[in-house]
Amino acid sequence: MALIVIPLVIIYTLLLGIPGILLCLVVPGGRALMPLARVWSWLVMRTARVRWKATYDPAFDTRHAAVYAANHQSQFDIPALVLAMPVDFRVVAKRSLLHVPVFGWALWLAGFIFIDRSNREQAIKSLDRAAGRLRRGTSVAIFAEGTRSPDGTLLPFKRGGFVLAIQAGVPVVPVTITGGRGVMPKGRLWIRPGTLEVHFGAPIETRDHTYETRDALIASVRAVIEGRLARA
Repeated sequence: MALIVIPLVIIYTLLLGIPGILLCLVVPGGRALMPLARVWSWLVMRTARVRWKATYDPAFDTRHAAVYAANHQSQFDIPALVLAMPVDFRVVAKRSLLHVPVFGWALWLAGFIFIDRSNREQAIKSLDRAAGRLRRGTSVAIFAEGTRSPDGTLLPFKRGGFVLAIQAGVPVVPVTITGGRGVMPKGRLWIRPGTLEVHFGAPIETRDHTYETRDALIASVRAVIEGRLARA
């Protein structure tokens, strides 16, 4: 199926990415791109015969901006998260995506945050910009492990997104994505039909945390995601 899906994804990216770039030039800020991003995600999931569903903790709250910290098992986590997110948001992504023609350009114009982990000074500046966006009311999503897990076991969490939440004074929402490994695990090109579930946990406040206690915040978020994965 991948031989059919991948060329179609490229076509979808061109057909929606180019208008997205033009929209971002006319309407700065990125809001104009997000509806197109959801259409792109729906087309990708539909083409691959992959379904998705969103579930929410009773304490989940969309009234305030937050850092949404998700686990990562499959390439399909990205379109599933885009479709499931109930708020306007931007993603913290690795800088290499910026160089993908059309796709990377559209994300940059939409205000997505690119992190160069090899350059600490530039990474800090990128996080500062992301903190400003959070303070202005736009949520930010991160894949806390920084890359896809090869076997579904949670990898160590990167600290940047959690420091970002502390710096901006916003809560962290644990997001657990399950089902992706059955559809397309890391290192495989085959795609199997299946269902991804995106579960949004209760917000974890950061107001009592400082840079020195960031590891305790990370441990709290990790425990929630691990618990959800264990029940999947």
